[in-house]
Amino acid sequence: MVSKTENYLAIDLGAESGRAILGSFDGQSLTLNEVHRFQNTPVQVLQGSQQAMHWDILRLWSEIKNGISLAKKNYGQFTSLGVDTWGVDFGLLDQSGKLLENPYHYRDSRTDGMVQEAFKRISREHIFEQTGIQFMQINTLYQLLSMALQKSPALEAAATFLTIPDLLNYWLTGVKSCEFTIATTTQCYDPRKNNWAYPMLEKLNIPGSIFPNLITPGTLLGPVHASISSELGVSDVNVIVPACHDTGSAVAAVPAENEDYAWISSGTWSIMGVVVPQPFITPESLEFNFTNEGGVSYFSQNSRQNTYRYCKNIMGLWLVQECRRTWAAHGQTYSYQELTDMAAQAAPLLALVNPDSDDFLKPGDMPARIQAYCARTSQAIPETPGAIVRCAAESLALKYRRVLEQMEITIGKHLDPIHIIGGGSQNQLLDQLTADCTNRRVVTGPVEATAVGNILVQALALGHLSSIDDVRSVVKHSFTPGFYSPKPGGSWDEAYKRFLDLEKLP
Repeated sequence: MVSKTENYLAIDLGAESGRAILGSFDGQSLTLNEVHRFQNTPVQVLQGSQQAMHWDILRLWSEIKNGISLAKKNYGQFTSLGVDTWGVDFGLLDQSGKLLENPYHYRDSRTDGMVQEAFKRISREHIFEQTGIQFMQINTLYQLLSMALQKSPALEAAATFLTIPDLLNYWLTGVKSCEFTIATTTQCYDPRKNNWAYPMLEKLNIPGSIFPNLITPGTLLGPVHASISSELGVSDVNVIVPACHDTGSAVAAVPAENEDYAWISSGTWSIMGVVVPQPFITPESLEFNFTNEGGVSYFSQNSRQNTYRYCKNIMGLWLVQECRRTWAAHGQTYSYQELTDMAAQAAPLLALVNPDSDDFLKPGDMPARIQAYCARTSQAIPETPGAIVRCAAESLALKYRRVLEQMEITIGKHLDPIHIIGGGSQNQLLDQLTADCTNRRVVTGPVEATAVGNILVQALALGHLSSIDDVRSVVKHSFTPGFYSPKPGGSWDEAYKRFLDLEKLP
């Protein structure tokens, strides 16, 4: 434990916004201060005859530097910083370390049909056996396959592949490496060999030589590069890799009381899972399309043992976010709380959607898409914003029940409670619907779980904490959780049968 208050900076980039959050740890409690918050908005550009979707990576880099400067200006010295982001996206560097092109957004259409193209070369079963990762067209593997098939000049010139947080860490320190938890999201990593899945990549004509060395959460990369220190006026700041995948950092901050719990990291995506010591690469996992992503290590005096997040990606609050954006574009501006309040007053279980339907993957008029889905499936059509948001929330709760059921079948355990962490945990309607639908206790918080996990892994790396148990103790001491118990009654069993029928539809 620390003998004085230590300050750490978390750079946390989500699919909707980014934050620089300073954590102050006095040996018992962690206090968070938001230093800087900024939007993360994709950019559409004309590329040949089509629009392509990219991340505005240089603006994000500029905002990160602003966050570092503001942390130093407003709070003084801090010991270290760590970066976490969403998964699957990446940048490619040439031999000199220059970024070859602006990183693509995972919702870009270049991956349309790429999963099926991969199966023409390697069977679905073999890819899962090699990687243990859920099949989603957004995965890095299919982004790289699309580049290989198009004979992308950037891929042909690439010397180094770096995921988004690894790219930012390279710009911060000059060190090229790939952190374990973010590497596992790519579907290019073999968890059994603890290395890149080189034979599979070769069969897809993806050059294995571009993939860098792997490092574990809690690795000290080194000090902030001298040129950055000089530009930003900071000194003696170490860059530490937390779990660079934001969900990995968030799950590290779950204040669990027992080991048999489920968690939901709730935001643009909902990721639902359980922490396990080894990946579950089984026929059931393949059938249910689950994923085995890296987790924060168990720290001891002499070693670190990797963990895995056995989980599933669910479309999440993206549906509500896109509805809100669409309504705002038509002059109807609602806060998330206003939408939640209207949904709470709407009729229950009027209509349902499968949140993971391809209908909802791309940006666009989400209210119209939800209504069209309901019409196509011969359901009542939600007409008001409240009814549409209620449809999305209840459908998410039913999806959570489905995923929980599948997890319990696979791992052979009853999971209770469900911990909901992240920004989506503030949606009290969805929290209660989840408890009611799954018939499990729900514990919510911390809201800024990703930043909390990021910061406390930095503290672990520096020896200011000794174990994951210490991390959980700090979280419990620092943040007040919310509790939701299942309410009796309702028509959830009947709704679940309707939902399962929807899941079978193409």
